[in-house]
Amino acid sequence: MRAAAPLVQNITNYVSMNVMANVLLAAGAAPAMVHARQEAAEFAGLAGALNVNIGTLSPDWVLAMEAAAKAARDAGTPWGLDPVAAGATGYRREVSARLLALGPDVIRGNASEILALAGDGGAGRGVDAGDPVAAAEAAARALALRTGGVVIASGAVDFVTDGTRAARVSNGHALMARVTALGCSLSALVMAFVAAGDDPFDAAVAALAYYGLAGERAAEAARGPGSFAVGFLDALAAIDAVDLRADARVELL
Repeated sequence: MRAAAPLVQNITNYVSMNVMANVLLAAGAAPAMVHARQEAAEFAGLAGALNVNIGTLSPDWVLAMEAAAKAARDAGTPWGLDPVAAGATGYRREVSARLLALGPDVIRGNASEILALAGDGGAGRGVDAGDPVAAAEAAARALALRTGGVVIASGAVDFVTDGTRAARVSNGHALMARVTALGCSLSALVMAFVAAGDDPFDAAVAALAYYGLAGERAAEAARGPGSFAVGFLDALAAIDAVDLRADARVELL
């Protein structure tokens, strides 16, 4: 991924923009926050990957998301969907369904978001999950088979599947949930790995392990969420392929 330094276009929420850009830069990718209707689709044809996050929806942004996703699909550019709080309101359910119909290559959400996207309810509280990852594994498999893409249910132990293969990734630290936008930024990082890899499933697993390992390394010296946030960016930059091979905790199912 670092050798390719892929350009990742992000149509994301206001809360996550700065954090997401810094995460991608620290990891070795190139971020672009391009969401205007007038250019989002055109830019999607230039990017190495597209990441769509529905955290702070508005009608114009939704049209830009749809146009960019269609352009990415037509150009053969991988695109990912982060269905933030997908089941919280009727509008979010409607937009999620419209984007899902465009065939994302990757879907990453918490367990409640994955359950909501699959039509299985979900006990989310706003952007927070109210369901354990284990409860969303069957829904993730079904979504993967339905879309033909990779689906990730994130939590203390992440679950990733392409409908046939599956894995659990147990790298990570509890402090990651105490810093805003780290979940959103994970979706962007996954797309950077997918853009640079040959197999989206393998790329997603590697991205999850790398991200979680950075959380573990950052927590070693952190005094709380603030110092952890700074240390997390440093850890993303410091971890290399040797570290990842040695310390990734991946269970193939």
